[in-house]
Amino acid sequence: MPYIQPEHRLALDPAIAELADRIVAIAKKSADETAFAGLLNYACTSLAMRVVEGRFGRIRYGTIATVTGVFKNVADELYRRVAAPYEDRQIAKNGDVPLYEEYARRIGEGS
Repeated sequence: MPYIQPEHRLALDPAIAELADRIVAIAKKSADETAFAGLLNYACTSLAMRVVEGRFGRIRYGTIATVTGVFKNVADELYRRVAAPYEDRQIAKNGDVPLYEEYARRIGEGS
């Protein structure tokens, strides 16, 4: 989770909300329910590249590694905080994949 100072959140949140609203508005015009994905990808990529350009004016390996690390951390945190609990609820509701259950049992037994 990006724990940033409250004043930085206050400075960024209005622009983030405006960008999110624009993405949602464009995506709602599409018949494709997943159209937002390309828009979100474009927005995140463009934002990252503009920040890199504005901060450094060039691209270097360390910057690439840092930016890709940020995106990986964003994906991992979203999965941990949102997707995993959702999937756990769906498993409880619909049942698990049989071999997952079997392996979970074996791991629990120390096998």
